[in-house]
Amino acid sequence: MATDAAAGFPCALTLDVPFPDARLASVALQALRVDKELSSLVKRHLSTIAPEGSSDPTLLRVEYTAATNRMLRVAVNSFLESVYLVLEVQEELDVDVVEARQSQEKSA
Repeated sequence: MATDAAAGFPCALTLDVPFPDARLASVALQALRVDKELSSLVKRHLSTIAPEGSSDPTLLRVEYTAATNRMLRVAVNSFLESVYLVLEVQEELDVDVVEARQSQEKSA
């Protein structure tokens, strides 16, 4: 990130979004990777990583750098809206999530 600061991108933020398993994190990564940043004043890097003490990459990591705080805020807000949509779709349509919800409802 130091090279980005020197290149005119002094504002940076890293977010880790946890997922229940590596498959859901990978699906989210693939869905979110499609949308490119619209502004040349913002750079974004997406990846999945394993949390400490685990070998499964269940964290979706996004690293932002931007020319201004305002551009960073706008980009992150847009990204979080997209993450929310991906989570809603996974919750409603993913077979494993639906089955888990049904088994919880039966046990309650």
